[in-house]
Amino acid sequence: MLSQAVSYLTWLRSAQHEFEALVRRVLGAEAAESIDWRRPRMVCIAAGFSHHDRVAVQRLLERIDLVRYRVFEGGLLSLLLVDSSPGSPSVASSRPSRGRDAVVDSAPAAPVVRSPTGGGLVPECLRDLYGELDEALTAWGEVEVAALRHYIAYRRLVNVASVIFRPKHEVILVYLRLDPDSVELEEGFTRDMRGIGHLGTGDLEVRVVSAAGLEKAAPLIRRAFEAA
Repeated sequence: MLSQAVSYLTWLRSAQHEFEALVRRVLGAEAAESIDWRRPRMVCIAAGFSHHDRVAVQRLLERIDLVRYRVFEGGLLSLLLVDSSPGSPSVASSRPSRGRDAVVDSAPAAPVVRSPTGGGLVPECLRDLYGELDEALTAWGEVEVAALRHYIAYRRLVNVASVIFRPKHEVILVYLRLDPDSVELEEGFTRDMRGIGHLGTGDLEVRVVSAAGLEKAAPLIRRAFEAA
């Protein structure tokens, strides 16, 4: 979908005169004169997006929004912004727009939505391990990833997992929405968090310190998402 959207945008930029003529014919001269070609935006709507899609969006220079849709009983349609990139002004068309220069120049730039895998949020010492954990947490179809102030939430309709970094001990804490009574707790690996205050949501704490620990946690992650 992303490559198709980029292809459409490339075609649109090569057909500006034709597009303006179409707008003028359908909507009138005033609408055609007000077209701003400098910061076009692509909106990709799909049932789900992978970790690789979200990383690609942050690397591309275009303005892109990834929107996930879900259809519920009764014809209810839900649209959720999964990720967004403000793009780079350097890719803007050199052709000036007419009639809107003053407005566009004074308008604030679109807010930057930082990818959960971006630098600054994930400690350097845990970046590789978190990349593998993120793959495991987003392998269950429609999973929304929200980078919050103190942790990263993985949710469907509700939070299923919360990820917190402890760089001093080189450990990642994963809080799963899973009944601790249904798990054989293991000291130093899993802990019952009911009645214990902590950031994020989820009653079962899982400590991930290595790729082997992540592999060990995979069945618990699968159970949490299958129950969501």
